[in-house]
Amino acid sequence: MKKRNVHIISLGCPKNLVDSEVMAALLAKSGYSITTQVDDANIILVNTCAFITPAKEESIDEILRAAEWKRSREGVRLVVTGCLPQRYGRDLEKELPEVDLFLGVGETGNIARHLDSLSLAERKKLKTISAKPSFLMNAKTPRLLSTPQHTAYLKIAEGCSNRCSYCIIPVIRGKARSRGMADIVAEARTLAEKGTRELIITAQDTTAYGRDMKGKPNLALLLEKLSAITGIHWIRLLYAHPAGLSHELLDTIATRDNICKYIDVPIQHVDTEILKSMNRLWSSGRYRKTIEKTRECIPGVALRTSIIVGFPGETRAKFARLISFIREMRFDHLGVFTYSREEGTRAASFPSRISEKEKDARMQFIMEEQAVISYQINQSLIGSIHEILIEGKNDSLAYPYVGRCERQAPEIDGITYVKGRNLAIGSFVRCKITASTEYDLYAKELS
Repeated sequence: MKKRNVHIISLGCPKNLVDSEVMAALLAKSGYSITTQVDDANIILVNTCAFITPAKEESIDEILRAAEWKRSREGVRLVVTGCLPQRYGRDLEKELPEVDLFLGVGETGNIARHLDSLSLAERKKLKTISAKPSFLMNAKTPRLLSTPQHTAYLKIAEGCSNRCSYCIIPVIRGKARSRGMADIVAEARTLAEKGTRELIITAQDTTAYGRDMKGKPNLALLLEKLSAITGIHWIRLLYAHPAGLSHELLDTIATRDNICKYIDVPIQHVDTEILKSMNRLWSSGRYRKTIEKTRECIPGVALRTSIIVGFPGETRAKFARLISFIREMRFDHLGVFTYSREEGTRAASFPSRISEKEKDARMQFIMEEQAVISYQINQSLIGSIHEILIEGKNDSLAYPYVGRCERQAPEIDGITYVKGRNLAIGSFVRCKITASTEYDLYAKELS
């Protein structure tokens, strides 16, 4: 191919986004041009998610859209990478003949070589390459950030060893594999030198960091080292398993000024029998104690959680217990997923299934309950002082800037609208909260 312009579509979670950034940088290093405009591309790369059915459907829809574009332009190639080909392998070749090449998650580091071979005649003999998911990036692995430079995700591990009965991730991504602590710190320093001010820690289970390594380094120690890096203003923790919220970790978060008083801690459910079926082996009592301990150790901490509704065996009584717990715990942010029956998981064979209609109704009920809680919490913030990370401009004359406070992670939580003048994108501005909605805040710059 004479033209080497690649348009990358990244789907799914921040962990997948990091993979897309790695592939973009490796391609750029090999002479490809990364374009944000599909009109300019002669290679379309779709990095897919296959975690649950809606994610698979989104991936397929995006591939089909790309295929339509390919048909309308001569010489365009379509490459599909990530979780979908890793999970389904060559089965996709029959279903999606428009795709020129399928690459599993283990091929992330080899992306340039595979795209180089697209023009070779022998490529037609092998359309799918999906080996063992062994790729693990390091500090020397290049990345082309797709986020604003002031914010970057830092992936500290790959894979997962928890084996929750509903989850296919260990099959797709393999067992948990932690990066070396010095290696992670080296990448963080490089990001800081390039202008990153917020590091968002991500992995399938961040609190499992180091368990697979000699000497058992842990997340608390890693956060200590990251917090010492010059230029890093915020460190934000995502995907923290409640079992991993140790006193040491909580104390580290509480005592480091640049570690956000914010923890994303998915609980999934609270009914003991449901949790046992999920292979999470906790109880509502342990969750309650963990949340109380967290709030005691970190006053004012913002807690985000994720819930699964409609899991097999979730009777109305069990669902009522979940609702009661949510009302009692009053999470600052909460996301809800309807249970997705995934082939290859233990839960796929469980009886007592819930209808899709009922799942949707339960999800809607929880979101309505959470909207009330979120509104009340946000209203209580009016009059308080917060640092706001300015992320862009807004069309509103009254609030010409948008940003986030320490309590808000990008994409998944609300935003803060800011009244101020001549505010620099990527700067931290001291503001007073003046109003709120269920999910967003309004603030005024303090002179």
